[in-house]
Order: sequence, then C-alpha cells, then structure tokens
Amino acid sequence: MPRKRPGQADDPLKDLRDRIDDLDRRIVELLNARAEVVIEIGRAKQAKGRQVYAPDREREVLDRLADLNEGPLPQRTLQAIYRELMSGSYALEKPMRVGYLGPEGSFSHMAAMRKFGASIEYLPLADIRAVFEEVVREHVDLGLVPIENSLVGGVGETMDAFASHDVRVCAEVLAEVHHNLLANCGPEEITMIASKPEVFAQCRNWISRSFRKVDLIPVASTARAAEMARQQERLAAIGSALAAELYGLKIVFANIEDTAANTTRFLVIGTVSPKPTGTDKTALMFTTAHQAGALVEVLNVFGRAGVNLTNIVTRPSKRRNWEYYFFVDCEGHIDDEPVARAVEEARRHCLELHVLGSFPRVTEPV
Repeated sequence: MPRKRPGQADDPLKDLRDRIDDLDRRIVELLNARAEVVIEIGRAKQAKGRQVYAPDREREVLDRLADLNEGPLPQRTLQAIYRELMSGSYALEKPMRVGYLGPEGSFSHMAAMRKFGASIEYLPLADIRAVFEEVVREHVDLGLVPIENSLVGGVGETMDAFASHDVRVCAEVLAEVHHNLLANCGPEEITMIASKPEVFAQCRNWISRSFRKVDLIPVASTARAAEMARQQERLAAIGSALAAELYGLKIVFANIEDTAANTTRFLVIGTVSPKPTGTDKTALMFTTAHQAGALVEVLNVFGRAGVNLTNIVTRPSKRRNWEYYFFVDCEGHIDDEPVARAVEEARRHCLELHVLGSFPRVTEPV
C-alpha cells in the first residue's frame, strides 16, 4: 500500500474549519430571516405610533438568552453579540439617534455604544443640559447622561437638568471606567499629560509613582486630551480605549486608575415609558416643606409600604435658600400597586413630587 506523502494526510483542523464555515452560513441565513421579521415589526410599530426602543422587550430578550444558553459561550459574550444584533434591528425598524455628553471618545460615548451598538447614529453634545434639550425638542430619540460614579458620587448637572426638563428615564446603564495612558510616543519621551481634573484625581497614585516630573494639563474632557495628544509631540492623554481608537493613539499603559472598582451609572432619557418586567426601579424627585421631620415622613411612607429605597441624593433647588430636591430610587415599577400607593401617599407630605420614570433594574456593567 503506497504511503501518503506530506500534505496528503487527513487534516482535522480543515474538517473543523469546514464545520465552522457551514455553521456560519446557517447563522447568516437565520440572522437575515430574523431581520425580515424585524422589518415587519417596525412597520407595525410605525402604524401604531410606537417607539422603536422598548427597554422592557430588550430585558425580555436578554433574560431569555440567559435561560437558553447552556454554554460553553459565556453569558456576557452572548449578550454583547445580541446587543449588536438589536442595534442592527433598530436601524432596520427606523433610524435611531442617541445624544450623549461629547465629544467623541468620551466615557459617555463609550457607554452609549456598549448599550446601543454600532448600527445607530450618535450625536455628541456640548454639555449635559444640551442632551436634555435635544430630547425635549425631539432632535434625538434618546439621550444618555451620567447620574453617579461609584467613587465621586452624584452628578449635579444631571440632577439640575431633571428639575427643568420634562423627560422620562427609560433605562439605566452601568459602565466600568478604566483609564489608560494614550500617546504616539514611548513613555520615556512623555513630558506632559492632559486629562480632566477628576481623572487626575482618580489616577493620582499611579501618576506620582510613574511620572513624577511631567506637567499635568487639565482640560474639559478626556476626548479633548486625546485630540491634543494626537497633535502634540511628547504629550500624552488619559482617556478611554475608545478615544485611543478614534484619535489614532497607542495605549501606552492600560487600567492606570488607583481603584479598580470604578463604575459610572448612566440614565437613558426619552419619552418611552417601559412596561413592568418584574425587576424594575422607579426614579422620583421631590421637595418637602422646610420643617422638622418632613423628609422622615416621606421616607416612612415607603417603609410602611414595604418599598425598598436604593438611593437618595440631595440637591439645592436653586429657587429659594435652604430648599432642596431629593432624588430617590426605589425598587419596583410605578404600575406596581405598593409603589403606586406609596407615591400617592408621599405626595401629601411634599411640596411637589415627580415620577421621573420606571425602568428595568441593571446589576451588571455592559
């Protein structure tokens, strides 16, 4: 029997790759079949005047994937794939635009893209108030704004904007914040580092150990710092991996923040009022009479109703001295009877009370 020459032996790797190619062909066929149904859904939504983005449906899809997934593909990987798939679905139903605190490459931009994917249009805006205004004017379908950071607390500009704009909170996003040193030169050549003052504070220990003699240049945004690093020799920026990609910079050192557990919570604002999912939160804003025990009376209402308050933040109203807005998150949907009853009773103890929105609760970063 003649011996096989080199290269004639069975190649198990080729067989496996052929199987992958066949699976890919079938996956593409199924994705396009799904897309055809999505187009029909889009037509039905437009006929009934419904919004394209439905946070409750998004949660339903992701929860169902978790139940169906038996591995070995990690759950987070599967969710990331389907977020991009849903992003393409939004584009097929109706082009969607999301406004965020810019410029391009900011952490808000990064969080928006992780939430809504690469198939929709993003609009960078100059400040948080502008995001609210563009939502109100319907120049964007949705806006994404930071509400709190795990290290530095609440974002006052966002809370102030809620007091003067009629929008609805329809979703929340948790995004891990990792700072990176970005440059187009080697670390030994760097003489200046630009970034936001808050970012310098979050990387203080690393900077003092690694770059004691460089000049720190405070700027308005990490994206602006990245733009400067692209234009100036020997200048580095501290910013996101997305900023490195958009501005053509190398990540010289990754994850240089002093505290690894650095997470920012964002809110998605729009005109959508999601339906209950069973695991929701409701955001409230209220003011109380300036008298002893007024706040305690409001909080006791929720305690008696068995409604758990997960967050409470105080913000000056800026209308009268010593008057404050209280921003509260509670577990449950405004359509849930205990929450609805507590809110109505709480109104009797408030000068004003606004339900900012109910939305699916998120526990894991995107």
